[in-house]
Amino acid sequence: MPDPGQLRLLALIERHGSLTRAAHALGLTPAAVTGQVARAEREWKVPLVLRGPTGATLTAAGAVLATHGHAIDRHMSEAAVRLDALLGHLSLRLRVGAFHAATLHLLPHALTALRHRHPDADISVQDVASDDGMDEIAAGRLDLAVIAGWGPPADPPPHVRVHHLLVDPLVVVLPDDHRLAAPALREVPMRLEELREESWVTIVAGDAAREQFDRAAAGAGFTPTIRFQTASYDVAQALVGTGIGVALVSRLALTRVPGTVPRPLARPRLHRTVHAVTPTETSLTPLVEVFLALLGDVADDITTTWTAQRS
Repeated sequence: MPDPGQLRLLALIERHGSLTRAAHALGLTPAAVTGQVARAEREWKVPLVLRGPTGATLTAAGAVLATHGHAIDRHMSEAAVRLDALLGHLSLRLRVGAFHAATLHLLPHALTALRHRHPDADISVQDVASDDGMDEIAAGRLDLAVIAGWGPPADPPPHVRVHHLLVDPLVVVLPDDHRLAAPALREVPMRLEELREESWVTIVAGDAAREQFDRAAAGAGFTPTIRFQTASYDVAQALVGTGIGVALVSRLALTRVPGTVPRPLARPRLHRTVHAVTPTETSLTPLVEVFLALLGDVADDITTTWTAQRS
């Protein structure tokens, strides 16, 4: 296999007309360049360089090879320019995915802070189901994903990191005319068994949130009467607002729909956990680490607020 370095060396000799000046351009000694020329002539089996008292010129064979050396230099220059452009773009890029409640209640403050720090940032946000977040990161389609889970996070794929953000407790959402929604009771934690006779609006069967609820209800000694099932906490709260049932809703997803009253849950303390997911290597996309820190600050503020409200 021909050595591309030999072609570049011949191109430099042709450009500078001197072995010494070609050596300086490469950061080598003239003796080292002389040795490389001799090795190239042995490998190509033809004279390539003519040495004279005023410098060096190429033979016809050397000139043919030098043409390709110039092409290599040109391609290397173009590659450097394109790589610099790519790295410049990546340094400003942030592609974020998050589940619905995080997009509404967790991302906005962090995105606002990021815009103030990096007004030139190229940011995109898309809805991503929590079950898909790790795969989107592993496939390189997102730079950061915010996901929620109902147990310990699954082992991430190779080259993916999981970062804990917060614990998101579930709260009971009642119609505002419910006997357990009286103003004097609204800040008092309630037990799940107090709702054994209620009609329920729940997350659809088979979802991890529903499985947690079913286990909790069984532990509280009752089988819930389920009137409606939905995949959306927003829909669940809207239905509760009509007075047709009660629901358990994530605190982060709580929207305080008119006609509803939330109450904290005493026991069991049901919850989900919220995590950020990133690639393990983020040196080319430094905004990932910046945004991750901002998300952590927002999550800490939210947790502090919730704790103060329970006190």
